[in-house]
Amino acid sequence: MTTQLTWQAEEVIRAVRGQCLHEQSWKAHGVSIDSRSIHVGDLFIALKGPVHDGHEYVAAAFAAGAAAAIVSRQPSQAATQSPLIFVDDTFVALEDLGRVGRQRSSAKIIAVTGSVGKTSTKDMLRQILSAVGATYANEGSLNNHWGVPLSLARLPSDVEYGVFELGMNHAGELGPLSRQVHPDVTLITNVEAAHLEFFKSIEAIADAKAEIFLGMSPDGTAILNRDNSHFARLVAAARTQGLKRILSFGSDAKSDARLLTYSNGENGSEIKAEILGRVLDYRLGAPGIHLALNSLAALLATVTASGDLDASAAALACYRQPEGRGGFQAISLTEGSITISDESYNASPVSIRAAIRVLQEATPKANGRRFLVLGDMRELGETSAQLHAELARDIIAAKIDRVYCCGEMMAKLYEALPTELQGFYTRDSAEMAPHVAIDIQNGDIITVKGSNAMRMNIIVDAIKALQKHIPQHKLAS
Repeated sequence: MTTQLTWQAEEVIRAVRGQCLHEQSWKAHGVSIDSRSIHVGDLFIALKGPVHDGHEYVAAAFAAGAAAAIVSRQPSQAATQSPLIFVDDTFVALEDLGRVGRQRSSAKIIAVTGSVGKTSTKDMLRQILSAVGATYANEGSLNNHWGVPLSLARLPSDVEYGVFELGMNHAGELGPLSRQVHPDVTLITNVEAAHLEFFKSIEAIADAKAEIFLGMSPDGTAILNRDNSHFARLVAAARTQGLKRILSFGSDAKSDARLLTYSNGENGSEIKAEILGRVLDYRLGAPGIHLALNSLAALLATVTASGDLDASAAALACYRQPEGRGGFQAISLTEGSITISDESYNASPVSIRAAIRVLQEATPKANGRRFLVLGDMRELGETSAQLHAELARDIIAAKIDRVYCCGEMMAKLYEALPTELQGFYTRDSAEMAPHVAIDIQNGDIITVKGSNAMRMNIIVDAIKALQKHIPQHKLAS
């Protein structure tokens, strides 16, 4: 089923409490805050940020086909006859439009958060719910104080399901987002050592994640990771908020969605699970036991939202990880081939350990080796050096062949590794890229991972540049 977002002019004006100089009779089929990505028929909201002021780009938005713009002053270069809606504060207007977007929707809304895995779980939910009904999910990582209201403003009023990823790196951020989304189901993937720079303890992170319950009504459902050490703390927080239905997923025998068996391959995994007392087998189109567990959470959330379990499980075979978040890709060389897993988007201790396990389970071809290329994990505070160095134990246990490290903190890991595992160390990814590219040989499997600020994608691009370009007529033959 295909749905389309529609905002009538009068709806928008009423929602944002705006004023207009001229009669408004337009319709908008999209909402944007970036003039570079305007589609014909979009409503443009001119936000003022720390670097750029959207008012300077209103004329460009209209030139690209915007239907109207929300502004707090007359923008330069924009015609006075342009369909403008004047408000006191455009960010407040964005929040107001998002709230009305949520209010006019009767969809079952699922909100996802967690230290790691929230984006992949959100994408799984979009994949499987789309198999059973019209579904909307926020794009990419639009999960913060402006991304969430923007996503709510983009929510078509006639979808059956809505999935929203909610993010935070400070206490007090998640509660307001949850109140805007007002979810029927919340899902917390896990609580781990991420953003420790801004918290006194992991327990404090758990309390901040529990703010997701603040936007729920008592008849909502919380889905929690029973294997996580902070499960009981989150259960207590959910009950304090008045939630009566709390479900769990994991390997623990008491889990409502329990992983029974799991087998891994480069292109996916085979899973046997018990979901609310029913045993089923399904395939997940991405490797890694951490993703397998997240798929259990997604299926449990789907059933809770009245989705069909069989259709949902079957849809997981088509799931693919987003760019920069894992998944194996073959690269043809002049002689042979290599395999790369691009996890350059982000990194934390738990996600790197998950990547190490996936690499350990992968089988190199011929005489290939397992390579690990790591950049600093950011926002870990005073414990950063220790958390980096402790990864050495996992790497040694996984029998990784070579490790390349870049960044100030990854020097601590490099020093903790046995000499025979040390590949190379540099201060940044740009300096590292040629060293990795030179050392690669036929059959190798390479995982590249680091915090986004480390720009590990530079190394990924250098590896992909080794791709042998095969003429199309040879491919056709």
